[in-house]
Amino acid sequence: MITPIIGITTFNDESYKNYPALLLQKAYVTAIIRANGIPILIPSGLSEDAIRDLLPKLNGILFSGGGDISVEYYGGQDHPLNSNIDKERDILEMFLMRAVIDQDKPFLGICRGLQVLNVVMGGTLFPHIASEMHDPIKHDYYPDYPRNLLSHKVEFIMGNKGKEIFGSPELEVNSLHHQGVNEVAGGLNVIGIAPDGLIEALEIPGHKFGFAVQWHPECLTDQIGMQKLFKSFTDAARDTIGIYQNG
Repeated sequence: MITPIIGITTFNDESYKNYPALLLQKAYVTAIIRANGIPILIPSGLSEDAIRDLLPKLNGILFSGGGDISVEYYGGQDHPLNSNIDKERDILEMFLMRAVIDQDKPFLGICRGLQVLNVVMGGTLFPHIASEMHDPIKHDYYPDYPRNLLSHKVEFIMGNKGKEIFGSPELEVNSLHHQGVNEVAGGLNVIGIAPDGLIEALEIPGHKFGFAVQWHPECLTDQIGMQKLFKSFTDAARDTIGIYQNG
């Protein structure tokens, strides 16, 4: 069996000795390996030409979670709790997301990745859910909670794509974010919602695999449904092997 190569976006931070560091939680890498993919980390700061050279070598892209997206990309009002803004990462991921959409290349967005998808397609975000969304439940179970804490249910709607992937009409998920989708971009289908109506899953209809979730499935891989999500993604990436290299 040919193994697909999956690029995973990373973030800029500091090591424990305060050296500049390129970071990614190991759970993302482990989830891709367990789904029979080969993970390759994508650093921020690459030029557009470098990204164009890299893309044909990758069979899929995982847009990982992380810090907040700068409000300049969706016309929002800044909030005091917005944090970990990473300009280089914003630039890279916006360009990369447009490329995988245009090229019909399989991708999976997680947490921030879902928000990047919506913003790139022309949607907006709540810069801080708790102060801007009407009657929200708690979504920001971090940093003082286990990352695998099951916080609320997600109900799958709109064509049952979620049920197709996860094998269930609803899931119990974790919740590690304070920003979320406000106005949904045109061209996206809402697939899953939280009990308060916040959007939890989006897809690009007709895309080979253009799917994004607001929760963190890489922290819940003991669940069969989360294993199916990563396997569906790597299977879609495997099916494209040879297309982009030869096309």
